[in-house]
Amino acid sequence: MKTYNIGVIAGDGIGPEVTHEALKVLHAVKHGFDYNFVEYPYSGAHYLKTKELVPDKVIDEWKTLDAILLGAIGHPAVEVGLVERSVILGLRFGLDLYINLRPIKLYAENLCPLKGKTPKDIDIAVVRENTEGEYAQIGGILKKGMPDEVATSTSIYTRVGVERTIRYAFELARSRAKVNNKPGHLTLVDKANAIRPQEIWTRVFAEVGKEYPDIQQDHAYVDAFAMLMIQQPESYDTIVTTNLYGDILTDLGATLQGGIGIAASANLHPGKTSMFEPIHGSAPDIAGQGIACPLAAILAAGMALDYLGEQDAAQRIESSVAHLLASGRIPALDSKSGLNTSQMGDMVVEQIRM
Repeated sequence: MKTYNIGVIAGDGIGPEVTHEALKVLHAVKHGFDYNFVEYPYSGAHYLKTKELVPDKVIDEWKTLDAILLGAIGHPAVEVGLVERSVILGLRFGLDLYINLRPIKLYAENLCPLKGKTPKDIDIAVVRENTEGEYAQIGGILKKGMPDEVATSTSIYTRVGVERTIRYAFELARSRAKVNNKPGHLTLVDKANAIRPQEIWTRVFAEVGKEYPDIQQDHAYVDAFAMLMIQQPESYDTIVTTNLYGDILTDLGATLQGGIGIAASANLHPGKTSMFEPIHGSAPDIAGQGIACPLAAILAAGMALDYLGEQDAAQRIESSVAHLLASGRIPALDSKSGLNTSQMGDMVVEQIRM
């Protein structure tokens, strides 16, 4: 029997609560394979107790795992970004997780704030470059707190980083076309008209696109695309974009699904150890109350299984969540649902076993 070694970083706030439900669902769906979960304590709470951030030897250990599940990182008593950079950027840069894949998929019409939009209208995959751009951490602050203080930040776009992201997006668009039995469609989103160094994205997209004549290709500037994604989400299938724009657009896209309580993501180095997480934060204001929606964490666990080659198990997770939402058994993705965190996890497990 195949056994997958999976790292678990539950993290802060609601992270441990939603991660617990994701693990519960993973146990329910396994058939013909098993897991060995390796738990890691790194979080804001752990830092307050020990002053320990992620050491290099742990990053090396993460590379030997099959996948990693992350709950949420962020503690109100810790300097903003300190632990996030250690854990999240430690994973992204340490494991070179250069693809951030975020599905924007509506499962029930009542969850969408747009009038008249149904699940057939909103099914978008966003491919976000995950290790460059503004997140490369190049820059700093000079004369902090003084009248002539200066802050700088440098965005980095390399040919290697841009091309590998765009190629992944083209391949994804092609595979989605086969699954959905419709023509492939890939949209590049940048701001190369105003930020001229981003012209590297436009150029590489056009060059690589010649190798994919079966894929419909178009381009939009990020400000216009933010409007178009709300006006006509049904017009888009697969999106490829920069690190910062992908971060912003997918939070906007999560609203089309019903909120960040349903939004999952994968941080990928195709063929190597990758990390899976809900896109929501640690939400310290509701931590410990048992009211956080665990569906994003559960769907992230499903994405991990799909990545590991257990597509049947992954599909059972997604279809179970979809049924519970479409049927109204889970009527909302926040505390208005009337269900607590554990109840929603139990319902997914029950649906899987039906």
